[in-house]
Amino acid sequence: MVLKLLIAVSLLLCIASFTEGFNALMSIDLGSEYMKIAIVKPGVPMEIVLNEESDRKTSTIVALRNGERFYGKEAENTAVKFPRKAFWYLTNIIGRKFESADVKLYKERFPYYDLVKDEERGTVLFKIDDETFYSPEELIAMLLEKAREYAETFTDQSIKDCVITVPAYFTQAERKGILSAAELIDLNVLQLISDNAAVALNYGVFRRKEFNGTVQYYMFYDMGATSTTATIVGYQVTKVKEGTRLETNPQLIIKGVGFDRGLGGTEITLRLRKHLAQIFNEQKKTKTDVFTNERSMGKLFKEAEKLKKVLSANNAHFAQVEGLLEEIDFKTKVTRDELEELSKDLFEKVTKPIEEALKVSQITLGEIKDVILMGGGTRIPKVQEILKKYLGRTELGKSINTDEAAAMGAVYQAAYLGKGFKVKTFGVKEASIYPITVEFEKHRLAEDGSDSKRVVKRTLFNRMNPYPQKKVMTFSKHLKDFDFNVSYGDLDFLSDFDKSSFQDLSLAKFKLSGVEDAFTKHKEAGDSKGVKAHFRLDESGILHLDQVEVVFEKEEAKEESTWSKLGNTLGGLFGGKKEEGETIEDAGEKPVEVPADEEDKSNKKSDKTEEKTDETKKEKTEKGKEEEKSENKTDDATNKLNGTDSLNKTEADLKDKKPNITVVREKIDTQTESFDIPEVNKDSLKVMRKKLAELTDKDKAKKLLEKSKNDLEAFIFDMNDKLTQEMYEKCSTEAEREKLTKLLSEASDWMYDQEEDAKAEVYQDKLKSLKKEIKDLKARVYEFEERPKALKALKDMLNHTKYFLKSVKNFTVVEEDRIFTEVEITTLEKLITDTKKWRDDMIEEQKKTPDSEKPKLLVEDIALKLQALDREVKYLINKAKNFKPKPKPKPKSNTTKTDGNTTKSDTNKTDKAEKEKETKIEVEEPIDKPTDTKEEETKTDTKEEETKTESKEENIEKSEKDKEAPFKRKSIILETLTGNL
Repeated sequence: MVLKLLIAVSLLLCIASFTEGFNALMSIDLGSEYMKIAIVKPGVPMEIVLNEESDRKTSTIVALRNGERFYGKEAENTAVKFPRKAFWYLTNIIGRKFESADVKLYKERFPYYDLVKDEERGTVLFKIDDETFYSPEELIAMLLEKAREYAETFTDQSIKDCVITVPAYFTQAERKGILSAAELIDLNVLQLISDNAAVALNYGVFRRKEFNGTVQYYMFYDMGATSTTATIVGYQVTKVKEGTRLETNPQLIIKGVGFDRGLGGTEITLRLRKHLAQIFNEQKKTKTDVFTNERSMGKLFKEAEKLKKVLSANNAHFAQVEGLLEEIDFKTKVTRDELEELSKDLFEKVTKPIEEALKVSQITLGEIKDVILMGGGTRIPKVQEILKKYLGRTELGKSINTDEAAAMGAVYQAAYLGKGFKVKTFGVKEASIYPITVEFEKHRLAEDGSDSKRVVKRTLFNRMNPYPQKKVMTFSKHLKDFDFNVSYGDLDFLSDFDKSSFQDLSLAKFKLSGVEDAFTKHKEAGDSKGVKAHFRLDESGILHLDQVEVVFEKEEAKEESTWSKLGNTLGGLFGGKKEEGETIEDAGEKPVEVPADEEDKSNKKSDKTEEKTDETKKEKTEKGKEEEKSENKTDDATNKLNGTDSLNKTEADLKDKKPNITVVREKIDTQTESFDIPEVNKDSLKVMRKKLAELTDKDKAKKLLEKSKNDLEAFIFDMNDKLTQEMYEKCSTEAEREKLTKLLSEASDWMYDQEEDAKAEVYQDKLKSLKKEIKDLKARVYEFEERPKALKALKDMLNHTKYFLKSVKNFTVVEEDRIFTEVEITTLEKLITDTKKWRDDMIEEQKKTPDSEKPKLLVEDIALKLQALDREVKYLINKAKNFKPKPKPKPKSNTTKTDGNTTKSDTNKTDKAEKEKETKIEVEEPIDKPTDTKEEETKTDTKEEETKTESKEENIEKSEKDKEAPFKRKSIILETLTGNL
């Protein structure tokens, strides 16, 4: 039992040391109105994080007032009273230029914000005062920092890595803006995952057993606060390469996406707010226009949001706001029909995203297994009615948690990507919403011999191309330095509003230098394979140009000896051969080759056709490999039968003089000129980090100040109450209580007279001084309460120790089993006697001492006596446990041989005497007894053999009992000793 306990403890220690090496991971579902946070840590499954108000979601709003920051409910209240000081819906303008349509719409919706242009980056800045400006990246960084704080408080661990959700339609600049915000607070983003992919992952993880080799299509319709997205997802079980082996796992692929960036619940709320404001103005209770009062409009916005939710479940409801303007209350009745009439043009757009998703995916409604609703906007009855009619369904899927599905899907991906977690693989292939093209000048000699130029455009990533993906574009006819542009492709599928946000389609210009030098340097290297530009669309949907290089292939005929050829052949069986001059750039999936100088046919093929082509190629390749293997097997078998296997191979090797191909790569220098929104430079990044760090320090100081105030106030209130309790009255005098009451009253007055900018240390010092004054009284009360408990424990210990001593004495009678010495027994006996005497004397002395004075008998002294007894008893028990009884000496045996038989006899004197006696008895038997001689001899021999066998068995049993006896005795001793305790 003890061994099992030790093993269990050591196992727990191993697990603890293992989990300490890994931190928790988090996901942030960063919506425009709310954010949801989920965590996973060793030993704890995926879970939603609660904020300070114990809510499972937090408003994505941050308020800045008087140099302090507010979040959650406090920030919402600030938005009502001081709308211009509370900032939200920040994801709508991050990564957008100041002149874009999104920023103009943001100004219309929230006219009280003072927005200015960042002259350096061309983006938006929120003006707080003449000296203070904040970018959307900084404000979002504050929200991400608060999300991490909630997660770290929830898990009691530091968190460095996370996965963040973004809308599927986010552009390159918007995605980079979120990454910049995370970088400002040193938060490592493992991946930016589109919210529709995160929801689809969450849906698929719990239904993985339902998927097979046949693709199953689902549609996710998400109407959120500011946008609407329809996504068609295909689920299928496929073979995926995991490390060095192929494993069969489910996978989801985004097949089609349609969206409307302006259709959402917030627009309905704003229209409802406008309707309420007009009603208030029509009542003509005030001369002031309610539209001109920021605080009144903030109150109406809050009431409109509440009214919208109520009308989703009721046909009518009263909207009412106390003291809306000039202390005048407002109340009016609004019906669901009125709300639907206000949003009539919005409801006409409900099915547009679905139509676009079906069109781009080339999938029909009949192929879709289920339609899953997401987002708060889908709770509106009119929206559900329109969707049912368009989709031809009586019911729509509502099987997932609308608020938390994206956060839970993202945290599953975080656990898959993070270290220290092992989750079942579920592949995720997102899709590029916007096509990306490469533009460059193509030179050609005209008929008159002049150099003619024309701009050529090639598609690099088509619309709905899955990612992550690598592509290599080859410029085979460029022999000199040149440049090319990367830009968005055809965006005709977007609405006019969305297209207006793309003022410039160009993303970046790349200037290549050293191309001509590379060709000159390697002009004798052989055939040129052109200039290759390696592009990568990573897991977060961000485009990278990893490198540009010129590639040459040179053929070298090299004759090798038979043994060298044989060695190479054998080496090829056990490992790959690295060509001279070749560098392995990618250990993963082979990049797709995109020829730049051939006619662009990519737009003529649909993605579906491309997928089928790839599958066909794969099947042909696998089929070819199988045929080649079967042919090789047949040839090998034939050669072995003929006995000419090695001879044929040698002759073939000698005849085969195929040239070696050497690949030479020369890297090209690349300069990048960004046409998109530039990333935050290092100097600006330092300034931003410093600003955020100062605000964080202020937040910490504010929390410490509040805690110090609360601690002092709680102590004063608690002690005022205790001084009236019977126990405190017994342990103090009237004069002492009056003195302490006065001190507490003065401290209370002092606290409320302090300035608002007082430091936390002032309150902490005041609390220390009060505790010092009350220290003696609290000590006496403690002694008064705990002394009876301590005396009872000492009494019980003395009783147990007395019986223990008695048991010890009983087991020391037999000298050979003596475990304890006389000194040890005497020491324990004396300790018991002295402790009893000390206890009785101190109890008498304490009875003579009043409770209001310092006690003579202290709990600490009693504890020391208990400790001394316990220590002595444990020493004796440990000695008994480690005691090894001396086994009885083994009897010596003599061996004598008679007529080839071996007889063993004991040397024990008693055994000898018995044997002699037996011999004498046999000799003294009468000779004239009538018996058959032969028969008698046989009987005698049989009896002797039986006697010998019985004697031998008895001796073995007796020796075994003698061996076990000391240990059984030790076990009995230990049970008896410990039983008395």
